[in-house]
Amino acid sequence: MKTQIIQEPPRETTRNGLAEWITRHRLTSFFVLAYVLAWWSWPLYRLDVWPRQEFQAIGALLAALIVIAVADGRAGFRDLGRRMIRWRVPWYFYAFALLVPVVLRFGVSAVNSAPGPAWSDLAWGSFALTFLVRLVNPMDGPMAEEPAWRGFAVPRLQRDLSPLASAAVLGVLVALWHLPLLGDVGPAGLVATFVITFVYVWLFNRTGGSVLLVLLFHNAQGFLTMTDLGYRGADLSRQEWYECAAWTVVALALILADRAAWRSGREHA
Repeated sequence: MKTQIIQEPPRETTRNGLAEWITRHRLTSFFVLAYVLAWWSWPLYRLDVWPRQEFQAIGALLAALIVIAVADGRAGFRDLGRRMIRWRVPWYFYAFALLVPVVLRFGVSAVNSAPGPAWSDLAWGSFALTFLVRLVNPMDGPMAEEPAWRGFAVPRLQRDLSPLASAAVLGVLVALWHLPLLGDVGPAGLVATFVITFVYVWLFNRTGGSVLLVLLFHNAQGFLTMTDLGYRGADLSRQEWYECAAWTVVALALILADRAAWRSGREHA
């Protein structure tokens, strides 16, 4: 299978002042804005200046849209828009995006010493509605993150780095971006976020830069939570680490079995 390295949209002429700096430092501007817009209340809350801690996942999406508006203009929005609706990909990538996260969650649950409820006992109608809402809700993870991390950041990272190095850099930055949620996701969640970034980058590149496919993958990963399966306390922590280990295996399998997908893409970009 031929590797497709996703290219950066064409650049427009630079401008003066802040706009020129953003144009020359698209990625730096994006990551700084993504952190600031998502984290703004966290340090204030820790200093007892703000009454509650809020984590705004939409900060990543807003950061991408701001940088595109300043640095790329219409060409950048057209590029992202095409990626959002890129649906013509082989059927097995849809199967991977929709089934692997669910199968992995239930497979890990089966080996956990305290398995959750049976498949037939779950309220699948409610989960289906949750799945559909998460696809279009910019305040939730899939829609807030995928156009930003994959649709915006990955093509620009791969302009200078290999897909493997791009995934490693992005994995660190995205994992640290989730730090305000440490009390909810736990250390295993942050490690899993880093590891699964390699899976996201592989899927994004192999589908020709389809944000739609990674959006479906992200949604399938989170619409059915561990707490929905009845995990609490030590059982929940064990499930988190088991899933982290399982995603590590998946990521390593993709790296070792599909080496062509991780080679240097500078000449292509």
